[in-house]
Amino acid sequence: MNIDLTDTTSSQINAALVQARRAAGIPAVGMVLTLVIVTDEGNHYDALKAASDASKEHPSRILVVIKRPGRSPRDRKVARLDAEVRIAGESGTGETVLLRLYGELAAHAQSVVLPLLLPDAPVVVWWPDDAPEHPSEDLLGRLAARRITDAQATEDPVSTLGLRARTYTPGDTDLAWTRITPWRSVLAAALDQKHSTITSAVVEGEAYNPSGELLALWLAERLRVPVHRQVSDGPGLTAVRLETADGTICLDRANGSLAELAMPGQPDRHVALQRRDKSELIAEELRRLDPDEMYASAVKFGASRLGKGVMGSTPDPSVARTGSAAGSGSGSGGGGKAGAEARPEAPRPVPKAPAKPGDSGSGGKATGRAAS
Repeated sequence: MNIDLTDTTSSQINAALVQARRAAGIPAVGMVLTLVIVTDEGNHYDALKAASDASKEHPSRILVVIKRPGRSPRDRKVARLDAEVRIAGESGTGETVLLRLYGELAAHAQSVVLPLLLPDAPVVVWWPDDAPEHPSEDLLGRLAARRITDAQATEDPVSTLGLRARTYTPGDTDLAWTRITPWRSVLAAALDQKHSTITSAVVEGEAYNPSGELLALWLAERLRVPVHRQVSDGPGLTAVRLETADGTICLDRANGSLAELAMPGQPDRHVALQRRDKSELIAEELRRLDPDEMYASAVKFGASRLGKGVMGSTPDPSVARTGSAAGSGSGSGGGGKAGAEARPEAPRPVPKAPAKPGDSGSGGKATGRAAS
């Protein structure tokens, strides 16, 4: 059911939501959060589709904020709010409100959004394209427990990651990190099976791929060994190689879907590492609303190393011979020891969700996240 409102107010929108629920016979209960999407007219369709698909797993009220400040002085002086209310059906599970803010009102989106938030429910704000430099200080960002950005959607993804490191506040995350969760999960599991000293690593992927940078930073921070970045034709991330005393552990994904895991002394095996679409990335982010400490440690570790080609430092020979725990190393050098004692920290388990269609991202988070 759709209700169009022109030159309206937040109170009239709330009344329309109640009217639509009654007409559709849908109770107000069952929604677990409010998802605020801040975007523009050209990108709102794709963002709303991804959020609507994710709402089937996380029933929510979706507020799409579309700012239209106007180009002429006359348009910029006008303050008008148009809204479109959608209940269930094509909008997924929950409620969707498209908010078009014109003129001066575009600079005061928080005053429109605040009365529409679900009471006593978490708030998540997502910027699918142009995010503020400091999300937690943005007027909408201040309302949220979690703030989601996407460095991959910017003109200079690597510089954007550096900015995210400098402005990080607990609750921030980026879809470039979400995309590498499957890679981190497979690598952590592989190192559980192979106990050997790691001396260096290589992360191979497309140039300017923020997920590749974050994966390299995560390995360097956890293993305390030099990690080299190599450029490939893609798609996304294509390979990770860990050099150990017994040989090379290689996770190679050449086609963006099926990867091959090769380990010394073991037969090669195939691993599903399909590139996920944004609906799966958003659904994963909404599974946990606490601060992502692993993302914070990875992105902060590399604030000055991003785009430099090599991350970490030359290992101390004495440490490389004996190995040191990936999670406990206090120095800047040191050979990482593969296995349960010193592997990169595995992502936290996440609730099982119904299988979803194909994947289009790259990279990931501390729970199951998108392949890069």
